[in-house]
Amino acid sequence: MILIPICTIFVDDLIKIIKQKMKSLILSLAIFNLLSMTSQNSVHEFDIQTLDGKTQSLSDFKGKKMLFVNTASECGFTSQYEALQAVHSKYENDLVVIGFPANNFGGQEPGNNSEIKNFCAKNYGVTFLMANKVSVKGKDIDPLFDWLNHQENQSFKGDIMWNFEKYLIDENGLLLRRFRSSTRPDSDKILSLL
Repeated sequence: MILIPICTIFVDDLIKIIKQKMKSLILSLAIFNLLSMTSQNSVHEFDIQTLDGKTQSLSDFKGKKMLFVNTASECGFTSQYEALQAVHSKYENDLVVIGFPANNFGGQEPGNNSEIKNFCAKNYGVTFLMANKVSVKGKDIDPLFDWLNHQENQSFKGDIMWNFEKYLIDENGLLLRRFRSSTRPDSDKILSLL
């Protein structure tokens, strides 16, 4: 009879110890993830998934500038796809345009990857690289955009405010400038930096 209370006390103490160790482990993992997330030195250290489900290393574009745009198919700025395609066609030897479909603002990108790809091809003849649908804001933000939003640059840093914001990346994979939605991809503000 005495063994049962002793065993119960032992098990209770063991459970407390395990819970404490688990809390310490979870905290350590969270700190490690935070440190590793901010340890990237350039976008060249990131991979993205394309609309076709393929992995694309951004290091493949070393030596070229890149223009990242968070896109949406049902936005007042959606017509900028046309300008993005024109910029891609004209500057494709020196600039990589990448669209990142996102549904963070007003539910304006409700489609899946296949629907987005078909929409872009049918309506705007898009041939530039399109990433798979990502989150560009909030708790589920894609690590690339989380990193970009915290980078020093000549413009501003912080969260994306709406669809079709642009990030101009230099040849070394560093954020050069950011532009809000109202700045068209074919504006002098962007083209003068190419």
